[in-house]
Amino acid sequence: MHNVPAAAQIVAAVSAASTSAAASAQPGPEAVSAVSAAVAHTGLALLFDWLEYFITVPMVYIAFCLVAIVVRMVKVARSPAPFQLALYPAVDRPVLAALGDALGMSQIRRRKPVFWFFLMMFHVGLVLLLLGHLDILPQVNIVPPESRHMLGAGAVGLAVTIPAFYFMFRRFRGMNRQISVPSDYLLLLLLVFLFLLGDLMSWGNSWTAHGFVMTKADFASYFDGLARFTFADPRQVLHGSHYHFVALHVLLANLLFLILPFTKIAHAFFSVPLNVIRRAVWTTRQNKS
Repeated sequence: MHNVPAAAQIVAAVSAASTSAAASAQPGPEAVSAVSAAVAHTGLALLFDWLEYFITVPMVYIAFCLVAIVVRMVKVARSPAPFQLALYPAVDRPVLAALGDALGMSQIRRRKPVFWFFLMMFHVGLVLLLLGHLDILPQVNIVPPESRHMLGAGAVGLAVTIPAFYFMFRRFRGMNRQISVPSDYLLLLLLVFLFLLGDLMSWGNSWTAHGFVMTKADFASYFDGLARFTFADPRQVLHGSHYHFVALHVLLANLLFLILPFTKIAHAFFSVPLNVIRRAVWTTRQNKS
């Protein structure tokens, strides 16, 4: 459907060139350059259209392929626990205590309270961010479908963006700088720009006169097409020139999910919960024996 304007543009340029050529015995350089410019512009437009379609549809399915994540989870589950499984001091409800220790991160709170604060803000923000993206689905209605506001009206984005900047600057100080490798900085840069683009869309929808001309219902139509594997062009439901920001945001999200199983973030998602479960089960068995 996007080739029609491009074809019309070529026809118009060729027509103009023909008119110019008919007006003189020999076609001037202006006529030739007009056709060349139109063809070049059309070729670039088609290339960008194809790239944006690939990013927002096929690449999403590739990025959310769970094979690498499942392999990483199996590897972590088979590896031995890196610490003593017993809880000290002994508690009456070891399962709840183990979960509380992992989610509350009491050791970090006592030793590094500032880092703990931003870490907790980041984790809470991630949970709300997940809810906000699930709310885009047609079956979920935390926010009304016709609303221009996403969940939190931009506050949720701040809850993850501010800690991401803190984690980035923290890498440049003291011992953290000595133990950091380039992949640590690149991962944090990816997160920062991913969150900033999400913030840009959320704030644009909520706090400007016209926003991104995209409502929750528009995004829901896009998600619904992905869920039903229609392979429809998202431009049919996501209107406006701001679609380019959506494509960039989706591109960074795809890259994050592609590299996630091979990063340190995977440790937080997989090894910590698995070790908590193993420690809780081990303590329960010891108490019964």
